[in-house]
Order: sequence, then C-alpha cells, then structure tokens
Amino acid sequence: MGKPLMIQEDDDRRIERLKRRLGITTKIDVVRAGMALLEMDALRRERLERWKRAAARVAADSAHVNAAFRVHSRLKRL
Repeated sequence: MGKPLMIQEDDDRRIERLKRRLGITTKIDVVRAGMALLEMDALRRERLERWKRAAARVAADSAHVNAAFRVHSRLKRL
C-alpha cells in the first residue's frame, strides 16, 4: 500500500513551515501540492518547446508571406 519515504530533517522542517503557512493539514498534502506545481511547470516547458519548434518550422514561409503583403501595405501610401 504505502511506500516508505526517507525525509531529511531540513526537508521535514520546510514541510512543517509550509503546512503552517499554507494551512495544509498533512505533510503528504504539502508534497502533493509541490508535485502538482512541478508537473504544471514541466507541462509549460514542454508546451514552450513545442511552440518554438513549430515557429522554427514556419518561419521561412511566414517571412515570405509577410514580404508579399508588405508590397501592398496601406501604410506606405500614407
């Protein structure tokens, strides 16, 4: 059922401080909240990496299309 986890004294004190500051009742809930934040951060980093790859793939074509539109720009005619 449960898995034993060895927590260092310093980490235990940090968990206890977080419990009080955040109003969380158990140590495991503090750990779960931390893991949830880490998962959200990992997902965000993965999403940014996908966006960078997608932007790199379409950059040349996008520059070509933008250049074609600039020829007909209304701003140049003002």
